[in-house]
Amino acid sequence: MDEFTNTYRFLPFITEFKRRHEWIDFIHRIVSHHNQDNITRTIAYQSFYLLHPEIEWSFLASMVSRNAGWNMTDLEGETFKSLLTPETRKNLFMTYERANWSIFQDAFPQLLIYHYSTLYKQKMFHLLEDFRVSAFMQEEWNRFWDHRNESRLVQSQIINEQNLIQKPVIEHPIYKKKVFRSGLFFIEDHLHFCSVVFPSKDGKLIGASVHDFRKLDERIKLGNILYQILFHDDYYRFFYEFALKVNPTGSREDYERFCDPALIRTNTPSLKKVYGKIEHHWNNEEDWSSVTRVKKAWYRKPHIPDEPCMKKWFFHKQRQLMRVARLKSLIMR
Repeated sequence: MDEFTNTYRFLPFITEFKRRHEWIDFIHRIVSHHNQDNITRTIAYQSFYLLHPEIEWSFLASMVSRNAGWNMTDLEGETFKSLLTPETRKNLFMTYERANWSIFQDAFPQLLIYHYSTLYKQKMFHLLEDFRVSAFMQEEWNRFWDHRNESRLVQSQIINEQNLIQKPVIEHPIYKKKVFRSGLFFIEDHLHFCSVVFPSKDGKLIGASVHDFRKLDERIKLGNILYQILFHDDYYRFFYEFALKVNPTGSREDYERFCDPALIRTNTPSLKKVYGKIEHHWNNEEDWSSVTRVKKAWYRKPHIPDEPCMKKWFFHKQRQLMRVARLKSLIMR
């Protein structure tokens, strides 16, 4: 696609198309270009935020996407290779990958349509239905265009993305049986399904956890808490500096190198070294908002933890995992 060779623009500038199918094809190509793996998704979200800082969800998505990359490459690090079989690690990787691919496939067309709406100074949200975007989000984009309530839009996007993955990923028969109902006692607690950390260049790790990743309400609650933390007056400038200065590789080395040298390192590889491009098929036929009631509680402003610094907790978990891996190795011998 020639438009993507222009290094001076993140999104191609085009003469406005007159025909609907031209817009649909054009946006599909941009989404496909950026939805290749965790790294391209992370960069695309962040680049969009730099272009449209009023769309705060895009920065949140980029920082959460970094966490997903770290979780993916953990599976190919020494500790998890010792603990888990290749099949189990593959299933866990595909859980992360499928969820994050699905969210991007749904969310990025929304961002693109907003971008070109602002460029041509006219609503183009009627195109959302061609990308199977929920009726809920179609209404929310129109509401945002008219009223500019930035925080409501972020919360709506969190609600949408978590409902989007509930059935095709969380409740998918394969993932449900082999991941979420498996006998691995540390899946939720140690694989950080329920935890997200935002790093800074001065070595801080700020974040939050929830009890049960499988529960829709808990994931929405976590998303709302993370949004409050990310844009908190005390923290935002540190996270923003980290995002601008540290290119994502998928390895926890991205932030661990800024932490205390005495802390245990995870020694995980970069994502590009261990994972190739995964082919997915978009089969999201059902509009979740047509069968699910949107709860008022999903829009409540959550309480931020009194102590959101998670560095000690995080490295404590790392030490626990390493001890379990060593114990297993001794037993196997």
